[in-house]
Amino acid sequence: MLVKTYGSTIYGINAITITVEVNIDVGVQFFLVGLPDSAVKESHQRIEAALRNNGYKIPGKKIVINMAPADIRKEGSAYDLTLAIGILAASEQIKHDQVGDYIIMGELSLDGSLQPIKGALPIAIEARKQGFKGFILPMQNAREAAIVSDLEVFGIENIKQAIDFFDGKAELTREVVNTREEFYSQLNLYEHDFSDVKGQENIKRALEIAASGGHNVILIGPPGAGKTMLAKRLPSIMPPLNLHEALETTKIHSVAGKMSRNSSLISVRPFRSPHHTISDVALVGGGSNPQPGEISLAHNGVLFLDELPEFKRTVLEVLRQPLEDRVITISRARLTVEYPSSFMLVAAMNPCPCGFYNHPDRECVCPPGTVQKYLNKISGPLLDRIDIQIEVVPVPFRELSDTSTSISSSVVRERVVAAREIQEDRFAADKNIHCNAQITTKMLRTICKLDDAGSALLKTAMEKLSLSARAYDRILKVSRTIADLDMSEHIKPEHVAEAIHYRSLDRETWGA
Repeated sequence: MLVKTYGSTIYGINAITITVEVNIDVGVQFFLVGLPDSAVKESHQRIEAALRNNGYKIPGKKIVINMAPADIRKEGSAYDLTLAIGILAASEQIKHDQVGDYIIMGELSLDGSLQPIKGALPIAIEARKQGFKGFILPMQNAREAAIVSDLEVFGIENIKQAIDFFDGKAELTREVVNTREEFYSQLNLYEHDFSDVKGQENIKRALEIAASGGHNVILIGPPGAGKTMLAKRLPSIMPPLNLHEALETTKIHSVAGKMSRNSSLISVRPFRSPHHTISDVALVGGGSNPQPGEISLAHNGVLFLDELPEFKRTVLEVLRQPLEDRVITISRARLTVEYPSSFMLVAAMNPCPCGFYNHPDRECVCPPGTVQKYLNKISGPLLDRIDIQIEVVPVPFRELSDTSTSISSSVVRERVVAAREIQEDRFAADKNIHCNAQITTKMLRTICKLDDAGSALLKTAMEKLSLSARAYDRILKVSRTIADLDMSEHIKPEHVAEAIHYRSLDRETWGA
């Protein structure tokens, strides 16, 4: 007898429906075809043990299972439940009239219980698109899949529940999630807040400007000055995710298997902080079975690189293209996948190997030329993509011991959202540009016009501070963001002056 069940495979951050055709005939052999990998082939042993431990068995006949389309490689153990239900239905151990109405996914343990799968959300989205009645999957992933409306999602603990459901012996409880209610209830639940930070008002201002314009930032300062503490609080002042961004972010984390048990929707902007020993592939994504990297997991959020010069040069260089294109393309001999990677880069570094160059109280002990050599570990093209470069100095005792309450993230976020709304209106005609950091060179001349006083100030600053040519465009973009924060239609000289202050590393005298 021939029976068809349905599973799904992940391609990039989207899903493709897999048809599992099970045919049982006279004979004693077992064939699994359709380009399965080793993990899929090993399902035979898991299925056999799981069925025996639940009072069923694989029939002693010729079983041919085809996983179509046969030109797509099937990887992982999530097809166990799909194959097991197909075998039971084809051998008439259970009723087969409803098995084709559902996407069925789950990894089987030997006792028949189910382990969680990756990519539940994109699979559910594809199931609804393909017109399936529902989705049966492990209980741990049920809330994640239930975000998708107009699709019946059933979370189960073991294979016996699925068998009884198809046999009509028991009903399954549908998992229901009110997506909008879930989203808005967790929208502003941030672990960190700007009110925790004592002092550093100039750095908070720089991060406010960065969040307002989507600018990349590098913080340079001695150990213990608060660079990491400030960076961790950046997501709390960024504009809240909208529902589309939340779904896209959740899809990426779902595909990567980063969703926690019984979680549903990611409602706050992600903050990713990989260690400096990370490899190129782990950062950008890829591998023999391509998976999203850290830059994609930081999509719609912040990628924080602490101790920037300690990262391998090759790792830092692969950031250049995603920072420009906001998408990463992984190309292999048999496939090409794209992962979105629109993130804010926040980097932190010590000014020199000993960490105390330009320190107000401690002496730098590095030999001459070491500071510049240390900075040269970061390439010019990468620094060219960082709009704001700011020095962080240690907080004095009087500010640390101050008991007054600092400004909270929610107050700063209101100003950031107001500035972003101005930019959304400005770039409404261009779907690829959403904030000032994305302004092209061609647009720069019309959007970031300076008056005579502003032009004269910028000219003087570039000559006297020995600013490099690359600083010119960045100063104009940051000036435009500062003007937006001030609700000013035109860029004023004071906006240009503040933007010039945020180009520390472009001064040719730095580290001399």
